[in-house]
Amino acid sequence: MLKELGLIVLPPLALLLSNCSAGPSLPPEQGYGPNPVLPPAQKQTFPVIKIAPAVRWADGQTPDAAPGFVATALARGLDHPRWLYVLPNGDVLVAETNAPPKPDDSKGLKGWFEKQIMGKAGATVPSANRITLLRDADNDGVLEARTTFLSGLNSPFGMALVGNTFYVADSDALLAFPYQTGQTQITAPPRKVADLPAGPINHHWTKNVIASPDGSKLYVTVGSNSNVGENGMAAEERRAAILEVDSTTGKSRVFASGLRNPNGMAWQPTSGALWTSVNERDEIGNDLVPDYMTSVKDGGFYGWPYSYYGQTVDTRVKPQRPDLVARAIKPDYALGAHTASLGLTFYNADAFPTRYKGGAFIGQHGSWNRKPINGYRVAFVPFANGVPSGPAEPFLTGFLDPKGQALGRPVGVAVDKFGALLVADDVGNTVWRVSANVAPPTAKR
Repeated sequence: MLKELGLIVLPPLALLLSNCSAGPSLPPEQGYGPNPVLPPAQKQTFPVIKIAPAVRWADGQTPDAAPGFVATALARGLDHPRWLYVLPNGDVLVAETNAPPKPDDSKGLKGWFEKQIMGKAGATVPSANRITLLRDADNDGVLEARTTFLSGLNSPFGMALVGNTFYVADSDALLAFPYQTGQTQITAPPRKVADLPAGPINHHWTKNVIASPDGSKLYVTVGSNSNVGENGMAAEERRAAILEVDSTTGKSRVFASGLRNPNGMAWQPTSGALWTSVNERDEIGNDLVPDYMTSVKDGGFYGWPYSYYGQTVDTRVKPQRPDLVARAIKPDYALGAHTASLGLTFYNADAFPTRYKGGAFIGQHGSWNRKPINGYRVAFVPFANGVPSGPAEPFLTGFLDPKGQALGRPVGVAVDKFGALLVADDVGNTVWRVSANVAPPTAKR
């Protein structure tokens, strides 16, 4: 391959990657919280590389839950499960999906290396383009039904139900389907609600969707078309943003912008505010820039690509926009550098101890561009009065073996009908269910 590209003078991949270093890293905890440590930027031609090769779980093996909890498999043998949605009747929907074709993304030598890295990390499998339904109505750990709920989609990700309308955020469009309670398969053709930014680059392809409490609006995440604007800002129109879509007319507007790659969204149960988890930029060091979760303000600008964490200017971006930097909103809570914090859900059930009520669970897919690696876990952040109230805690771990290989990588998180936490593991091809060993005295029965 290298000879065909006329690159025979380059060192082998392993040697090149071993030379991609940015010096000592800060302790990971310094990249968390309302005021993360932001060291000086170190501009790099190639990002720091540290891969956890995907090896997957052995039979019967499970991740490690926090004390007082146990992890079991709700379903194994899935095909790259990325995102979860729990229907009101308790059925669990799983988006089995991966990136669509995007021929203009990551071109050239740098793009070739990135594809090799992602393949080693288990991130380049073909997309199943399917949503699967899992039903365990009596909570005995045995599925009564496992069916193909929807097929023939285009890299589906987010899902939302409003009344009898089921919405799916494909990589290029927001779709609507008719749904009746208890239905295990949808065969009706979709209605396109709105086109979503896509095209031949479509760098951050995942699109999530959440409905407003009254169902009149739908909020859709759209990631950037680049790391830091290197494809030109014309390619970023209506991207690095959350769009607000009218569910009746399909008309949309940019609700919030400057969010490099927002994924998870959830309504905070105490404040009622919309929160999102965001993956920040790369190639300026092991500890920059921390991913984060934040409340989202209508009309708010969060810095990308011109600045991060408020007014910290990214000098790589030309031309600069000091007018936008001046009004950039500092995120509420950092989630560690390069953790790929994707999933986000607030715990509003009663099956866990009361300290978890209102807190946030975050699926941290894990780094491939930090030494040492970071993430590869589900974290919990306690909340009080609608805001984070303490440090992030490990809740579900053990996704790496002693050799640093990835048994799994957590992505989407959701709370099921019985108050357990569900975790989509796209490398382990499993949906994990984490429940309390003993129901707390305050739990509803």
